[in-house]
Amino acid sequence: MLEADYVIVGSGSAGCALAYRLSEDGKNSVIVIEYGGTDMGPFIQMPSALSFPMNMSLYDWGFSSEPEPHLGGRVLATPRGKVIGGSSSINGMVYVRGHARDFDHWAEAGAAGWSFADVLPYYKRMEHSHGGEEGWRGTDGPLHVRRGTRKNPLYQIFVEAGREAGFEVTGDYNGAKQEGFGPMEQTIHLGRRWSAANAYLRPALKRKNVSLVSGLARKVVMESHRATGVEIEARGKIQVVKAKREVILAASSINSPKLLMLSGIGPADQLKRHGIEVVADRPGVGQNLQDHLELYIQQESIQPITLYSVLNPFSKARIGLQWLLFKSGLGATNHFEAAAFVRSKAGVEYPDIQYHFLPAAIRYDGKAAAKSHGFQAHVGPMRSKSRGAVTLRSADPREKPEIRFNYMSHPDDWSDFRHCIRLTREIFGQAAFEPFRGRELSPGDDVQSDADLDDFIRAHVESAYHPCGTCRMGRADDPASVVDPECRVIGVEGLRVADSSIFPRITNGNLNGPSIMTGEKAADHILGKTPLPPSNQEPWINPHWQASDR
Repeated sequence: MLEADYVIVGSGSAGCALAYRLSEDGKNSVIVIEYGGTDMGPFIQMPSALSFPMNMSLYDWGFSSEPEPHLGGRVLATPRGKVIGGSSSINGMVYVRGHARDFDHWAEAGAAGWSFADVLPYYKRMEHSHGGEEGWRGTDGPLHVRRGTRKNPLYQIFVEAGREAGFEVTGDYNGAKQEGFGPMEQTIHLGRRWSAANAYLRPALKRKNVSLVSGLARKVVMESHRATGVEIEARGKIQVVKAKREVILAASSINSPKLLMLSGIGPADQLKRHGIEVVADRPGVGQNLQDHLELYIQQESIQPITLYSVLNPFSKARIGLQWLLFKSGLGATNHFEAAAFVRSKAGVEYPDIQYHFLPAAIRYDGKAAAKSHGFQAHVGPMRSKSRGAVTLRSADPREKPEIRFNYMSHPDDWSDFRHCIRLTREIFGQAAFEPFRGRELSPGDDVQSDADLDDFIRAHVESAYHPCGTCRMGRADDPASVVDPECRVIGVEGLRVADSSIFPRITNGNLNGPSIMTGEKAADHILGKTPLPPSNQEPWINPHWQASDR
């Protein structure tokens, strides 16, 4: 019989961390349920192959949004990892903690005990930082974090251009000072993708008290308002994985709310409409969906120093061979090696715009490379006011849910994005880029007016693949909350959610780091441990924030 003290649904960023910590002292048995298969192929383990797994049905759930009304009815891809390691096995390997004030906002919004002072010790516990700011970073955790080699001169030129434009420079955006231009951090170790599976799950599975079960989670089994197990479909049979103590959903911001609703926990009217018996009426389940959007601003390079020179089959084969033999070279990086976090205007206390810089002009999915040497910045606002929802299409666990982001539904989103485009043009227009700068490839010099920029945004804006917020953490007496600050699902016993779905509001930057931190911290709550002592370190806030954007 399949039975353990703790049953975790999902082997993603948070689920792997949970499995590692819950089993650490050897006293508790843990089962991790994962629908996807092995992560051992080169497409996943080779960092520069990152565009492949995200577009492979073998590794991706294949979700997409409903037609987005404010984007001309476009349907946007919503990749989520369906593989060991979850989305940490198909993501871009960018490591960002989030800004200190993001977590302070969580605490103010009802997630008591999740302020920056509370979460910083968990970030330190999980990290093994190579080259981060001393005293601010962990140095012996499971998650290896490094900087790229930045051999291409354009990385440093991007940082220099930011400085010339009057912005701050930072040596470690995951240290005291997020604001500014500087090196980007990667979850890459010894030339390989350092996913949550490599960092946490593989070491955990070496213990006798941890096992991995392959199957599709259909619903949480509830007995008189208590979670007692998870119903799964495996090899054509339906069976129950029993939980002696608790069930923990770490199945993503799409699948965790879906599973709650299939289990009778969610908005009562929606559940009844699909013939699902209501166990707990929680109107917040599936609501509060958030994401980051981004645009690519592309510039031609008049010097042949970009990645365009290696986009031919012969060079790709050489890079692949070098990686296979030595785990080195251009195959061992995600190519995101320079970054920036800046504020959009005076009166904004901490950064609300993120940049990824790339010495190539190419789409994230590897398609539609420019026909010349070029470079690009991925840019987007961090704190959109637009909110969407994940809802059931039917009571069939195999059916994909309806995902409505309502992207760009708030007027501020449009002015924020126009500012992002104009700001990027200003940065690319600095003297540092003078020896390299050719014509603007995208949007193009002819796209200048607000109306033209809006048309470009509507046609080309893409998800940065950071969905979150659909099982919001907050006060237990708040009807919009789904979990309390100890990640317990409100209204039932023995059930928790711990993944990016519990974020009250999206954090600055990429979400893999905060998701792993969530698993780390949730594990202490589940085990009834006293949380790690809060930090007294003070983050850097720009002294000119009220008067200037830089």
